Amino acid sequence: MSAASEALAAALATRIPDAQAKTAFGQTTAHVPLPAWPEAARYAHDELGCTQFDWLGVEDAGRPGAVGQRHAVLLHVLDPDTRNGVLLRTELGPDDALPSVAALWAGAGWHEREAVEMFGITLADGEPAHLLLPDSFSGHPLRKDFVLASRVVRPWPGRLEPGEDGTSAPSRRRAAPPGVPDPSWGPRYEAADDRTEDTRG
Repeated sequence: MSAASEALAAALATRIPDAQAKTAFGQTTAHVPLPAWPEAARYAHDELGCTQFDWLGVEDAGRPGAVGQRHAVLLHVLDPDTRNGVLLRTELGPDDALPSVAALWAGAGWHEREAVEMFGITLADGEPAHLLLPDSFSGHPLRKDFVLASRVVRPWPGRLEPGEDGTSAPSRRRAAPPGVPDPSWGPRYEAADDRTEDTRG
């Protein structure tokens, strides 16, 4: 990230109440409270000149033991003349709805629809039409708490993972690989013990 991009994030954080500019791993992000998301987006578009949309994405922001409870939404937009950009971030709780920014950047509409479909977040403007998955699909496959049902009924090619191969070092907390259901799903596939006793003399 350039110093100019860092300055854009700092300017936005100064302008938007309760926003903060934080830098980690060389990337400065403007952290914006959810109620100020539309105002921050408009300020980036109208005042900072970031009229070019780059991407909008979602990631799990849940704390340990609360996977799937909170999601972070990130928006990156650019000034087309200087190529400097600003990265905005906000968080959604289970009952929160994300205000759309598609009125400012038309390309954001596609990314918002993908976020709704893949992560199960809610848009304040209503439920959009499906984008990638069939209407009959149940669940949101990019959530960390989405169970991969195939791991219940048949062996998984990558089954030698922590918590599954039986050779992990003892620990206080046994890690389960992503997509592995909890015991409430019922008995899982267990690999047959194909070791045989050598009876040769």
